[in-house]
Amino acid sequence: MKKWTRDIEINAPIEQVWSYFGGSLEEMQKIMPQVVDQKPLKITEEVVGSVYHQKYKEGKRIEEYDVETLEYLNKQDHKKMKIGFTLANMFEITAFYELQKLNENKTYLKYTTTNRPLKWFVKVFLIFASDKVVVEFLERVKHVAETETSKSRL
Repeated sequence: MKKWTRDIEINAPIEQVWSYFGGSLEEMQKIMPQVVDQKPLKITEEVVGSVYHQKYKEGKRIEEYDVETLEYLNKQDHKKMKIGFTLANMFEITAFYELQKLNENKTYLKYTTTNRPLKWFVKVFLIFASDKVVVEFLERVKHVAETETSKSRL
C-alpha cells in the first residue's frame, strides 16, 4: 500500500473550502473536474455509511465506482471527511480531507490518500508513483478557493 500526506494553508474561510468536498456535484467539479456525475445510492443521517455512485472521466474512458463515506465531522472550526472506493477492480483507494480554521479567512487543509493494489501485477506501478497528483490537487483547491473568495469580496 502506498500513502501520501500533504498539507497547505488556504487564504479562504473554512466553509468556502469545505463546500468543495461536502457540497453539490457542481461545487466538487471546481476542484475535481474529472468527476462527471455523482448520484446518491444510500444516505445516512450521520453521513458515515452514505454511498454515492460516481463517474470519473480519464481521457476518453469513464470509470464508474461507488464511494462510501468512512469518517465525517462537521464542526465550526474543524471538519473532516474520509471516503473510500475501489477503482477498476485494481485499486482500493481512500481520501481523507481534514480542515482546521486558522482564522476567519484562513484554513489549514491536510490531505491523506492511500492506494492499495488488489492485483499483484499493479503493485509495480505503485513503486514508481510520486506525490505529484496530491500536490497538484492541493494547489488546485487553494487556487479555486482563493479566487472565489477574492471575487466575493469585490
